[in-house]
Amino acid sequence: MKEIFDRRYPVTSFFLLVTALVFLLILVTTGGDFDRADTLFRFGAMYGPAIRLFPEQVWRLFSAIFVHIGWEHFIVNMLSLYYLGRQVEEIFGSKKFFFLYLLSGMMGNLFVFVFSPKSLAAGASTSLYGLFAAIIVLRYATRNPYIQQLGQSYLTLFVVNIIGSVLIPGISLAGHIGGAVGGAFLAVIFPVRGERRMYSASQRLVALVLFVGLAVLLLYKGMGYV
Repeated sequence: MKEIFDRRYPVTSFFLLVTALVFLLILVTTGGDFDRADTLFRFGAMYGPAIRLFPEQVWRLFSAIFVHIGWEHFIVNMLSLYYLGRQVEEIFGSKKFFFLYLLSGMMGNLFVFVFSPKSLAAGASTSLYGLFAAIIVLRYATRNPYIQQLGQSYLTLFVVNIIGSVLIPGISLAGHIGGAVGGAFLAVIFPVRGERRMYSASQRLVALVLFVGLAVLLLYKGMGYV
């Protein structure tokens, strides 16, 4: 972990730093009361009723990615981001990885907004599931043996973790599935280094329209407009 802020992976390092700073801030200001609802809410956790009452709090769709509920939650997600993020950033490039991570997390939190409307949710796993799904999707389109092997490994981990999301109480299944859906669309939208022809321009356009359309639909449905 001595290279946790490796300049070769600036975006992964940036997200690790921001998440660690948020965790440290919660620790210092609350004395470690990570599981208190008011603490999580104050630091930006996803909470649908607040967004419905105050639409300007839509920023929670993003801020919740950086908030964690206790040491175990934080450590597991940061270890996952450290290893998984570096691999995915290498494949997509730093700029596209930045948006892949944030937009997958956003889609996961939109699923929470609609399908767990009264839940208080937080954590990087919405984004991490998006990274899993992105590489799994690429596995079926690429001829690169490294991505194919990585995608197969991720598929196994994804299935195991989804089963865990169903069986273990307190885990947001909606957030995980939503993050994966977002990551799957974004894998088609964003060109991969060295394989820009993996998907055609029309396929990328369709994926973009579907991603934006789904996000808007979920936001409107969560707000009660549809």
